[in-house]
Amino acid sequence: MQDLQDGYAWAAQEDRCAPRTKIAIPAQLRVSGAPAIRTVVHDLSIAGFSASSIRRLQAEQVCWLTLPGLQSIQAKVVWWDRSIAGAAFDSMIDQSVLEDILRQWESPLGGGVTRSCLY
Repeated sequence: MQDLQDGYAWAAQEDRCAPRTKIAIPAQLRVSGAPAIRTVVHDLSIAGFSASSIRRLQAEQVCWLTLPGLQSIQAKVVWWDRSIAGAAFDSMIDQSVLEDILRQWESPLGGGVTRSCLY
């Protein structure tokens, strides 16, 4: 029964409410009670993100993501695996804000960003 529950938990994490865009954005990540660390955001959506983390993060930890030129956005860690953390924003960001971020960090070589509902 435990394997079935673990499989269900994994599947529930993959059932995202918004498409994620694969991208590389330098940022800062701060977990409650700890100093901010430098990170790279690997994917981003209106509902959350994944980013590198040199610290092991625990599910349910409160964190703040600071993207260049924006205020910190509060989120909650959902998962951590091999130095990558996934988090859900407490309040979804506006679609126009997301589009501005993606436009700003689009590849200057014309490659653009990769948009996908799958990760």
